[in-house]
Amino acid sequence: MNGFFDTLTADTRIEGPAFEVSRGSIRFFCDASLDYNPLHLDDDYMKGKFGKTEFGGIIMHGMNNFGLITRMLTDWAYEQGGTHRRLETRWVAPVRPGDTIRPLGHVRAKQVTAKSRWATVAVEVRNQRGEMVASGEAMVEFPPEPAG
Repeated sequence: MNGFFDTLTADTRIEGPAFEVSRGSIRFFCDASLDYNPLHLDDDYMKGKFGKTEFGGIIMHGMNNFGLITRMLTDWAYEQGGTHRRLETRWVAPVRPGDTIRPLGHVRAKQVTAKSRWATVAVEVRNQRGEMVASGEAMVEFPPEPAG
C-alpha cells in the first residue's frame, strides 16, 4: 500500500463536487428512486403546513444528500484502496430548487483492528449560503498493510 492511511489526521479534509438543484434534478431523482411524494413535485401541496413546518414550495429528496456524500467518500477512498462501509445522516434543513449544495467531510478518528484499518469521517452538506442541510458520520475501511 502507499501509506495513505498513515497520513490521515483530524486535519484531513474531504470535499465533493458542488451540485446545482433544479426542478429537473429533483424529477430525475423521483424517477430513479420511484419516490413521487408530492413534497418533491407539487407546489400547491407544499403551500400547506406540515405540523409546525411550512416549506413554501417543493424540496429535494433527503436521500439525494446521502448520494452526494457517498460519491464524495467513494471518490476519495477508492483510489487509495479504501471502501466506504457505513453512512448515517440526518437532514437538518430543506434543499430547494435553485440551491447549490456541496458535501464536505473531515477525518475524525482512525482505528487499526486485527483485520483492517478504519477512518471515521464526519460528513455534512452545506448550501450556497454556508448553511448546513445534512450532517452525519461515515466509516471508511482501508486494507491492512502487508506483513513483512
